[in-house]
Amino acid sequence: MGDNQWVLILVCMIAAIIVIVGAVVGIRIALHIRRVETIKNERRRDAVHYAFVINPSKPTAGETRAFIERFCTNRGIADIMFIETQLDKDGRACALEALEQGADVVIAVGGDGTVRTVASAMGGTNHAMGIIPIGTGNLFARNMNIPVGDLEAAMLIAISHGSYKVDIGRLQLLDHPEEDHAHAFLIIAGIGFDAVMIDDTDPKLKKNISWLAYFVAGAKHLFAPKYHASVVLTGANGDQHVREDVEFRTFMSGNCGEIPVFSLMPDASFNDGLLDFEVIDTNGGIIGWMNLFGDVVHQTITRKAQQSPLSVHSTIDQVQGVSAELQLEKPVPAQVDGDMLKPTRHIRFSVDHNALIVRAPGQDAEMTGNLQPVRVDASGKPRLR
Repeated sequence: MGDNQWVLILVCMIAAIIVIVGAVVGIRIALHIRRVETIKNERRRDAVHYAFVINPSKPTAGETRAFIERFCTNRGIADIMFIETQLDKDGRACALEALEQGADVVIAVGGDGTVRTVASAMGGTNHAMGIIPIGTGNLFARNMNIPVGDLEAAMLIAISHGSYKVDIGRLQLLDHPEEDHAHAFLIIAGIGFDAVMIDDTDPKLKKNISWLAYFVAGAKHLFAPKYHASVVLTGANGDQHVREDVEFRTFMSGNCGEIPVFSLMPDASFNDGLLDFEVIDTNGGIIGWMNLFGDVVHQTITRKAQQSPLSVHSTIDQVQGVSAELQLEKPVPAQVDGDMLKPTRHIRFSVDHNALIVRAPGQDAEMTGNLQPVRVDASGKPRLR
């Protein structure tokens, strides 16, 4: 074989090697590009879509929205939307709209009313809910240790992905079949004196003196007639207990029992699958109401659901259960977390156990995303840095 033939064979072998190497490199480049595109797509799929349901009637709503926009911009959170509540469009309708538009997390920006109605829609969806409290009471936020008056702290918690599963209380007006859903409550729902007091509270006075406005309104109704009802209580084990002709000033059902300064229901827990029911009554005129105040102070100090041993003209009967149904002699005012409902003669309280996922700080907050939960220190305050 001549030299020219060997050269030709060598050239062919080199060419073949170049072709093979080029093909391998080309395939690897193609796979790399495909892998990069896959990662990008996965990141896009993993990106959290935040929807903020905001109550524009709050005095600080405008500046709060501007802060949220700056906060998200500074942290590279681009996929956000704002939906404002309206007179004919409450937080529930806004939250449902947000979910329909693809929101992963819906954040209620407002007071207890906005939080309650947003929660009504979020329950059972497996989507997390955040809270930016800008209302007067902000009771549920306080019970969940979400900072009030610190927008940055509240936002850090809302995007932290640390969450708790929370029970939702439900109040259904059984004599109003046009109601298409049971009204949600996260704190306390009730009928009787508490609802009358809330309904008669002056909104302007509430803005000026906060919770004291309720006491001003309540003083007008201290000597109003009592209420009578038959009560069917279902316990945790499913057993039913019937009480006929129960006389009371107010009947309350609690999911959380803490209000500013006082503890109305020390045993209430937002994730135990139970509601705490209280049947409250007074006798003896103003002395009975003074006794009742002493009862509340006593259980606030002792952290136990029990009356003061000094009370003789007031009663607080407390029991836990999964539902209670009441039949009343006449229509009675009702409220859920401070929002008034239609007067009712037939009412049912029930609980949806662990139905709601709420972004909140805590030692045992569960992960619902990629960012670490906000933990709390030994005093129970959120560690935000």
